[in-house]
Amino acid sequence: MKKFLLASAATALCANAALAGGHGDEIKIGVLLGFTGPAESIAAGMAPAAEAAIQEVSESGLLLGGKKVTPVRADATCVDAAAATAAAERLITAEGVSGINGALCSGATGAALMNVAVPNGMVMISGSATSPGLSHMNNEDNGLFFRTAPSDARQGVVMTEILREAGIDEVAVTYTNNDYGKGLADSFQAAFEAAGGTVTINAAHEDGKADYSAEVGALAAAGGQRLVVAGYIDQGGPGIIRAALDAGAFDTFHLPDGMIGNAITDRFGTEINGSTGQVPGTDSPGAARLAEMGEAQGFDGTAPFAAEAYDASALILLAMQAANSNDPSVYKEKVMDVANAPGEQIYPGELAKALEILANGGDVDYVGASAVELIGPGESAGNYRQIEVRDGKIETVKFR
Repeated sequence: MKKFLLASAATALCANAALAGGHGDEIKIGVLLGFTGPAESIAAGMAPAAEAAIQEVSESGLLLGGKKVTPVRADATCVDAAAATAAAERLITAEGVSGINGALCSGATGAALMNVAVPNGMVMISGSATSPGLSHMNNEDNGLFFRTAPSDARQGVVMTEILREAGIDEVAVTYTNNDYGKGLADSFQAAFEAAGGTVTINAAHEDGKADYSAEVGALAAAGGQRLVVAGYIDQGGPGIIRAALDAGAFDTFHLPDGMIGNAITDRFGTEINGSTGQVPGTDSPGAARLAEMGEAQGFDGTAPFAAEAYDASALILLAMQAANSNDPSVYKEKVMDVANAPGEQIYPGELAKALEILANGGDVDYVGASAVELIGPGESAGNYRQIEVRDGKIETVKFR
């Protein structure tokens, strides 16, 4: 880690000089997601949404006097801190980006932020990193980090509400052994027990194993009315579910955000009917508009974290316009301003209008696709879509 920090510090002066120059008529935005690894199917839904906002702004010709904006993808892998650090380093020092949308997973986000973004003074806005531990980094991030996805401190409460309302008072918990999994599992256990529930076991699992029978044996022995699987949709989470079904240990599951997507029902279908879960989302007008935009442009605007990814890009670009600068050390001060009232409310497809208002000295309240409201040190207030698997499909039950 020290080597990366030194490398980043050594290149900071060069990178900041490039930023001050504005990259001529082009501004680059990094899209740092886990394109490979345990959440790659989630990244596949997020990236085109993140890039749709960038394209919308670029085509408007209204950003900072007519600058074009180009997305640059980089793979943070979700599970390899060194890879995440190297990917962020490339975006800043080789590509000369002026902001980073990402990363996807919490561990990768923390590594890229503290090893690279902070030493280089780079703004990062994540649409999916949810670990409560990232909130504590706000004391060290120099005001550079924001997120449009809510913290798992909030998700733990929402999970508790869903399960208790369903009459579930005893659960077993298994979590992927990293920042995301442990943070969510601990937040949930605290909330569930405070609400009178019992967590019979709270045990880690490692990703990438071929056989999870031993883990499922321990979970089954502890018992519970439902198994909470705080894992990744493309890694150990499905392995746990498969082993639990084969052993007859559990037949319904609770699925947090990292486990929700078409990949899970494509794999299990009706086998997991009655399973529940939640993922960030709203039934706001902005969510409907992004869904329409996605249909027209060939991406799924309703995919998990797609709304938050679109909003992350939009906030970066609107903050630049508000600050009249693409220098992160300058426009970081405007992110909270454009995200919150007062000002004219702005939804997906209206970024040109927002840019015009800001250029004329007006104020905007960016509501976006996820009903954006930033609180505290750049945290999302948090909205969730409650789901249930019915007839082998993910169905929306309500919004919270």
